[in-house]
Amino acid sequence: MSHLRIPSHRRMSSTESADAAGARPWLLLFLMSAAQFMVVLDITVVNVALPSIGRSLRFASADLQWVVSAYVLVTGGLTLLGGRAADLLGRRRIFLAGLALFTTASLASGLAPDAGALVAARAAQGIGAALLTPAALAIITAAYSGAQRATALSVWGALAAGGSAVGLLAGGMLTTWLGWRWVFLINVPIGLITALLSAHLVPAAAPADDRRNLDLAGALLLVAGIGTAVYAITGAARYGWGSARTLLLLALAAGLLAAFGVTEGRVRAPLVPPRALRSRFLVTGALTMLTGTGLLIGVLFLSSLYLQNVLHASPIRTGLEFLPLVLTTGAGAHLSARYIRRAGSRLLAVAGLVAMAAGALVLSQVNGYPDGLLPGFLLLGSGAGLVFPAASVTAMHTVARDEAGLAAGIVTTGHEVGAALGVAVFAALAAATTGFAAAGPASATAFRHVFAIGAVIAAGLAVIAALTVPPVRPAAEVRVGMH
Repeated sequence: MSHLRIPSHRRMSSTESADAAGARPWLLLFLMSAAQFMVVLDITVVNVALPSIGRSLRFASADLQWVVSAYVLVTGGLTLLGGRAADLLGRRRIFLAGLALFTTASLASGLAPDAGALVAARAAQGIGAALLTPAALAIITAAYSGAQRATALSVWGALAAGGSAVGLLAGGMLTTWLGWRWVFLINVPIGLITALLSAHLVPAAAPADDRRNLDLAGALLLVAGIGTAVYAITGAARYGWGSARTLLLLALAAGLLAAFGVTEGRVRAPLVPPRALRSRFLVTGALTMLTGTGLLIGVLFLSSLYLQNVLHASPIRTGLEFLPLVLTTGAGAHLSARYIRRAGSRLLAVAGLVAMAAGALVLSQVNGYPDGLLPGFLLLGSGAGLVFPAASVTAMHTVARDEAGLAAGIVTTGHEVGAALGVAVFAALAAATTGFAAAGPASATAFRHVFAIGAVIAAGLAVIAALTVPPVRPAAEVRVGMH
């Protein structure tokens, strides 16, 4: 999946711009890109390895989703804080701290002795990614100017789609040839080399005088609230949606998120200023990104289990069979970027969600890869490709230039949180269906039932989008990005 990243630009003198751009032409970009590539890679590389991880560490079926959710949940919840920390404490300091934590957590993930240790290490990886990503983007933005900056940001934007595709293939190859632990251990040498070179090449910047503007309390309340909601959803299949446990956890999640809203209205520099939440365009765009991502990643999660547990595909074959989905997502995004000025964001968002609903419906009739999964993947990927740019354009439509970085961070948070919620919901639906954990006909029927429910959810979201998403048509000079 491609990422929309619109940084906030600071003014630089002509001498500073020339020095920054000329001293280290592209090596700095290569290092920042290598670090970000690991972050993007770790979103999809794990999906293919999930069945092997589950068997090795004896995960319960309903708990396996935390290997994905722990990472994307923490990353999404803390990305805005990471960007703020880079501004206040220094870009190089936060980048190196995030890279060190990400690399160390990758080592801990690869050596994890049990399920709890792996989930904790994945959460630590998410913290590292939330520090690393915005700091790396800020370093690139400050180091290059003019045409070089445009090229650098284009390379950065292309990392997401490339990382997703490579992640699926790499996950299959590493799991098949070396074992699932190397899905994480491969990050260690890359992280060490990148850290050593970056310590010498990334220019130091003086931290801001006032460090009290770092809204740590708001970030912790946001992550705790969303995490509690995901935990409640995960256990609902076992304890019941109307059980005291589920209702109390959902109430606690609502209370934590309400406290986050109160905190944001009182601190001097909130992660999400209240005025941002009053923008219909930004809110509907971020929610469209959240729901579209949730559908895509939820289906990706279940499909990996179906391919390996029911069809007995090897991890490397599973990675290859996911590639049509990735490619059609890119093709759909290209069409969306080309026609959005004529069709408008509402039409494309609705069309994309309808296509995703059709893809899930095809998956609900699945009997194998060519006659079910493949056409379902093609529909699902092309639909997601239409939804993501439409959501990004809608969210950014009325954003002032000096708040573009904030708005992009909110959209990115919606993307990551959507992934966590999507996996949690689909895993809960699957856990509530008899035969989910077993291979064989009963399990195949269980997967089909969950995909059918996914089709109904996607169709309902299409109706909601038709009623709520504004029909934005960006001006000709506006560059349409993808998330």
